[in-house]
Amino acid sequence: MKDETTILHTPYAQSDAYGALNMPIYHTAAYEFTTAAQMELAFTGRSPEHVYSRVSNPTVRYFEDRVKAIVGTPYVLAFNSGMSAITAALVVLGSAGANIVTSPHLFGNTYSLMANTLRFFGVEARFCDLTDMDEVSKHIDNHTCAVFLEVITNPQMEVVNLKTLSALCKQHGVPLIADTTIIPFTAFKAKDYGINIEIVSTTKYISGGATSLGGLLIDYNTFDWQVSPKLSPLILNNGNSAFFTKLSMEVHRNLGVFMTAETAHLQTLGLETLSLRYDRACTTCKALSERLQNVKNVVSVNYPGLKSHPYYAVSKQQFGDYPGAMFTFDLKDRAAAFQFIDRLKLIRRATNLFDNKTLAIHPASTIFGTFTEETRQQMNISQNTIRMSIGLEDVDDLFNDIAQALQ
Repeated sequence: MKDETTILHTPYAQSDAYGALNMPIYHTAAYEFTTAAQMELAFTGRSPEHVYSRVSNPTVRYFEDRVKAIVGTPYVLAFNSGMSAITAALVVLGSAGANIVTSPHLFGNTYSLMANTLRFFGVEARFCDLTDMDEVSKHIDNHTCAVFLEVITNPQMEVVNLKTLSALCKQHGVPLIADTTIIPFTAFKAKDYGINIEIVSTTKYISGGATSLGGLLIDYNTFDWQVSPKLSPLILNNGNSAFFTKLSMEVHRNLGVFMTAETAHLQTLGLETLSLRYDRACTTCKALSERLQNVKNVVSVNYPGLKSHPYYAVSKQQFGDYPGAMFTFDLKDRAAAFQFIDRLKLIRRATNLFDNKTLAIHPASTIFGTFTEETRQQMNISQNTIRMSIGLEDVDDLFNDIAQALQ
């Protein structure tokens, strides 16, 4: 079956007593057992039964099951945010003396996690140009625990050749971790491009219109963890699921980052309309970016789906004609950017991505507002840039609002 059909018809783990078409919300903290032996098996992970909703929950597991059916791997874990999923993955792999090779072109909090938070635990972030394979090779050594990237950077809109980078990672024996939030897994198959671990902020497309916060980690079980000093001891008892075992049985629980049942219910419903909303938003996004190229006062438009974009060829190869529902454009200066945002009448002044409503933000003063100007320049964050997350409104209504705000 196609993804859209699979999402709708993934069966429950157990039949519902009342035949409900939607998975019930199991709003409970704990679960009752009939025997002590049954409790032992559940608490030690030797049975699939639920013990405590900080560890697992039937509604959350059903959300995970739907995602498993689409992505084709049983190793899927839900989190309370995309940031917590990134953090958990790096905690599993990282240790004092290890390093992570990544790009300086990252979302603000991801950059801060790498550059600041993990540094105090002895994990070094090595920032380099991930589009230059020679430079990436120079930064990888025997202590590199992962290469991390966003498949389309936010808001720089940089696109790496994933097959080339994944081949390099395989050559060096290093796992490739990718944040694929900007392209949902119904439209982009990360495994086909050599990504070992995929991380998604489900707050975005999947939630169904910014209904809730959440994240997913997807382990494609394609990396040989025997080469990892930290995980190789787990191979004997867990085989090549060593990473996911440590993640689910230790780190995920110890960090307390489990998705709630209410969130899982909302995001399960969001999955059902994901493809429809994504197609509509992307079509509108591309049409708007094309129109804005010819609008007075717009200095430049940045969207990989435009033929003029420097990463157009590799973007089209990897993501097709519609590389997500976000683009940026530059005005002449910061004052013009602020004036534009203040004049908007229909488009909302707000953060977040891929709400059902179109959102506009000035990244340099908000998402990256606490960074120094020197750091912003290293990250290629311009004071002239507006970021647009495109929703489900009519394309002409959106264009008219942008045009009047630019006058």
